[in-house]
Amino acid sequence: MAEFVTITKQNGIGIITVDNPPVNALSPGVPEGIVECVNAGNADPEVRAMVLRGAGRSFIAGADIKFLGQKKTEAGLTYRTIIDDSAKPIVAAIHGYALGGGLETALACQYRVATESAKVGLPEVLIGVLPGGNGTQRLPRLIGPKAALEMIVTGRHVPAPEAHSVGILDAVSSDDGLLETAVKLAERVAEVRPLPRIRDNDEKLAEAKADPGMFDAMRKKIERRARNQKAPYHCILCVEAAVSLPFDEGCARERELFDELVMADEAKSLRYAFFAERQANKIPDIDKSVKGRDIDSAAVVGAGTMGGGIAMCFADAGIPVKLLEMNAEALDKGLAKIRANYETSVKRGSLAADAADTRMGLITPALEYDLIGDADIVIEAVFEEMPVKKDVFGKLDAVMKDGAVLASNTSTLDIDEIASATKRPADVLGTHFFSPANVMKLLEIVRGDATAKDVVATCTALSRRIAKVGAVCGNCDGFLANRSRAPFQTEMNILIEEGARPQQVDKVMVEFGYPMGPFAVGDLAGLDIGHAVRQRRKKEAPNEYRALPIPDRLFELGRYGQKTGAGWFNYKPGDRTPYPDPVVDQVIEEIGRQLGIEQRDFTDEEILHRLLFASINEAAKILEEGIAYRASDVDVMWLNGFGFPRYRGGLMFWADGIGVKRIYDTMKVWQERYGDRWKPAAMIEELAANGKGFLDD
Repeated sequence: MAEFVTITKQNGIGIITVDNPPVNALSPGVPEGIVECVNAGNADPEVRAMVLRGAGRSFIAGADIKFLGQKKTEAGLTYRTIIDDSAKPIVAAIHGYALGGGLETALACQYRVATESAKVGLPEVLIGVLPGGNGTQRLPRLIGPKAALEMIVTGRHVPAPEAHSVGILDAVSSDDGLLETAVKLAERVAEVRPLPRIRDNDEKLAEAKADPGMFDAMRKKIERRARNQKAPYHCILCVEAAVSLPFDEGCARERELFDELVMADEAKSLRYAFFAERQANKIPDIDKSVKGRDIDSAAVVGAGTMGGGIAMCFADAGIPVKLLEMNAEALDKGLAKIRANYETSVKRGSLAADAADTRMGLITPALEYDLIGDADIVIEAVFEEMPVKKDVFGKLDAVMKDGAVLASNTSTLDIDEIASATKRPADVLGTHFFSPANVMKLLEIVRGDATAKDVVATCTALSRRIAKVGAVCGNCDGFLANRSRAPFQTEMNILIEEGARPQQVDKVMVEFGYPMGPFAVGDLAGLDIGHAVRQRRKKEAPNEYRALPIPDRLFELGRYGQKTGAGWFNYKPGDRTPYPDPVVDQVIEEIGRQLGIEQRDFTDEEILHRLLFASINEAAKILEEGIAYRASDVDVMWLNGFGFPRYRGGLMFWADGIGVKRIYDTMKVWQERYGDRWKPAAMIEELAANGKGFLDD
């Protein structure tokens, strides 16, 4: 086990170092190594106390998810007890991350210190399980049940200063002074007896007796977000057990609830999503030998909603960014919107006022192209029309330095045609942010025919720096995300033409797990926006255009959605609740008669399958064409761009759960009934014939 964990001595302090690159995960061998070193430190008369730390960039980032659900070794089950029972004090020295099993390891230590930049947390709920290493029992005893509930149920990463203020940490050090701080603390407490063990201190649990309703209050608080999921509620049960049961019995209850979750469909889906996002960074023809370009500065062309949001992404990551507009009025308006967004975050308490000022300071206004020429990457975010885009790229070509990455935030337009406006198409690609850009996690990276490999590698690395989930695809109309989503949008309107009601469609999709139904989303975005897109589509591609007469009629009636108080639904002043409207029913019936479509009722299952099977079929065609590298990339885009419920894994993962053969058979029936829009893709036909799924090797 020495290859993973070693112990050295420094002035009577044993320094135990975990070295399991890249993040010191608790893979098999690490717990065994910790046990050996703790026992060695306790047996050595020269060692008065110990420090447990991680080598490299992190303390212990957590368990190795690859081994989740597999039978643990004896050391894997008991090593935290060995730490807890140590005859000599152990100080956890945390840098980077102490997450999940990493934080649980630190909680078993008698003392904890961390660098200012470190983060701690118990994020197991995000992969469908709960902290299974006594974290649900120790954390409530350390910081109180209420604060522990919030951490465990949300799974959020807590910055070290906050962790210190609530009592998780005993001290915070500078980033380069961690070991010195930990050793000094170990020297100071070496003779302290009895040793402070979290398990023995129940004082903080008293707050639950003073506020017995906190657990039901948390259940109510999460009921919308945690719909259809067990893990968040099991986390609450575990903290309740910490309050009501002795420590050892609470740990047994925690293990019982963990075992109930770990192999359930929810956890399998969430683990799949976790690995799919990491797989998306691996491009088949771009290996690790391809190094990306350095990005130390950025520029954004266009200070509108998207451009301002993109500029915030860079500022939030600490990257200086210049924001270019053509006139001072538009630029001032864009900067004011950014400032308002940061002020809202400060008011909510999610951002410190000085941090907001720092981020605003990283955004430099510009009114001339020459002023942005030294940026390492420039992202164009202007109006979605090809002549406008090409004009911008021609100007960028003239001013940007050699080696700069030239990116377009287009959502549908041909990247190769945009690149043709430059003399350096190898430097051009698409970076499709989703709105609002500073919030949505997906960054769709679109590779043109001439895009250089190192430019793609640059943007996949950049996506991580700016806290996005990057996924790469090829160039086609709508790319991967919007092209695969388009049939869903069309089918929801066809369902309405056939007699379904917006409220039923929305109810089906919300019950499936979407945060909002698609018609309520349409009202939020604005029916005027959808109408403008369709008009442009009709002009640009008349042979591929399908009229949507019902939303067009609502647009003509001035029903633009929430902004006008009426769209697919009605809205009351100050109330964003969508209320069904008889006017919409009348429009549906009238258009149905005009089209000669028989109105009928729909089952919830047919609505769900019509919407999702339509997009599954299109995604299969995209895979056939090589626009997408793998089915899991489709899932990454749907999870992070369209709100597909994460606990269902993703569109294609869900399809495999239904069974491709069943999907094929259903589509053949619908092809006969509704026409060739339901003709199964060749990939679906082949997979169905061979009894395989999209994700099978």
